[in-house]
Amino acid sequence: MADIQPEAIRNPEVKFTQIFINNEFVNSASGKTFPTFNPTTGEKITDVQEGDKADVDIAVESAKAAFKPGSVWRRMDASRRGKLLWKLADLIERDISYLASLETLDNGKPFQGSVGDILFGINVIRYYAGWADKIQGKTIPVDGDYFCYTRHEPVGICGQIIPWNYPITMFCWKIAPALCAGNVIVVKPAEQTPLTALYLGSLFREAGFPTGVVSIVPGYGPTAGAAISEHPDINKVAFTGSTEIGKVIMAAAAGTNLKRTTLELGGKSPNVIFADSDLDIASAWAHEAVMTNMGQCCIAGSRTFVQEEIYDEFVKRSVEAAKKRSVGDPFDPNTKNGPQIDNEQLGKILELIQSGKDEGATCEIGGARHGDKGYFVEPTVFSNVTDNMRIAREEIFGPVQQLIKFKTLEEVLERANDTAYGLGAAIFTNDLNKALAFANGIKAGTVWVNCYLAVNAQAPFGGFKMSGLGREMGEYGLQQYIEVKNVVVKVPQKNS
Repeated sequence: MADIQPEAIRNPEVKFTQIFINNEFVNSASGKTFPTFNPTTGEKITDVQEGDKADVDIAVESAKAAFKPGSVWRRMDASRRGKLLWKLADLIERDISYLASLETLDNGKPFQGSVGDILFGINVIRYYAGWADKIQGKTIPVDGDYFCYTRHEPVGICGQIIPWNYPITMFCWKIAPALCAGNVIVVKPAEQTPLTALYLGSLFREAGFPTGVVSIVPGYGPTAGAAISEHPDINKVAFTGSTEIGKVIMAAAAGTNLKRTTLELGGKSPNVIFADSDLDIASAWAHEAVMTNMGQCCIAGSRTFVQEEIYDEFVKRSVEAAKKRSVGDPFDPNTKNGPQIDNEQLGKILELIQSGKDEGATCEIGGARHGDKGYFVEPTVFSNVTDNMRIAREEIFGPVQQLIKFKTLEEVLERANDTAYGLGAAIFTNDLNKALAFANGIKAGTVWVNCYLAVNAQAPFGGFKMSGLGREMGEYGLQQYIEVKNVVVKVPQKNS
């Protein structure tokens, strides 16, 4: 990928606010709209067409037509599908300044963070573009006079429900493997952040994807999201969001047609710092692990376990890092933290911060709203946190670091696993045996050693326990969008 240094567009024009079906932008069947807000100011950006069950039904009918045997999409060479994905990535790269600016306007994350999200999304699309003509079955030497082989076929119509914390990144994670494998998709972006998803609809059309292969239906979870989860003609649902909503989606899938589900849900990931680690490196990583994206990250290292010998020094370094973290205008290149997504999220974070104070943790820095406009929270560090406190057990989804003291590997491994979640974990140590013992013993989908948030298009991402089902990215992510068909042919025997 070329070196890209896009410039921010402080007031990007909102070009698309309608539902995208049949390669066209249309109004909702009900005529309803909903507002999307700028979290930096709290002011409305624009109104977006509000999709619901009727619009999902229309999108599914379009997808069914695109997926029929003999359709342009079903007859398309696999290599051609890869070229379409590569073209889509090229178009996103072309428009990166505009898309990053629109993302920052609608989501509030710092502009450079939006750029990084889009670059990662482009990598994911190009990775799967290369997979398109390499999906293949096997021949199997079975007993008897039979020729046995497998075909790897697309699942069918895939409903994909996108979260608000990484709108473009999650969009790319979802659509790339599905389209690579030959599926058709109906996407519902988060109601808080629909604008970049709708613009991407125009790029699907420009890239040359056939009519009906991709539909984008903005709307609310209880209406549009539920319609996708419950639709009898949708064969798979992929969802990223809260564990609570993941349960609802899984129940809806089971209650209709047993559609496949991929669920990437919440987390309360342990980040374990040993006394033999490089303290400069460990404290810097631990800070970013929980402050990145204003803490609105499912895999945030939100339980920071620190060995008792270095605890006091680690607290000091964490406070200094939080003190230096700039909060403010997300279009300012010096800003590290923009606003939280909305007033509801702001209130949840502040309520959990107050619970930490009430339950006896020490708020070393921060702990309050930043400014009087928008939804900003001060970078916050708690010391003297114990395992039973709410801030140590509940997903805060904000810039709040909890520092928890421990003594031994055996003890911290047991405590780290004492959670309903199992998305990520990390260990900082210079002892390889200790690192491997931790990696083997922790119940989490991703384990980092002497690093954090190292996520790659080629490697699987997903959780254990109530952090979800299935994997995204890499070859493992592709498998979620493939049905394996076994074909057995009787081989005729010649008369002797």
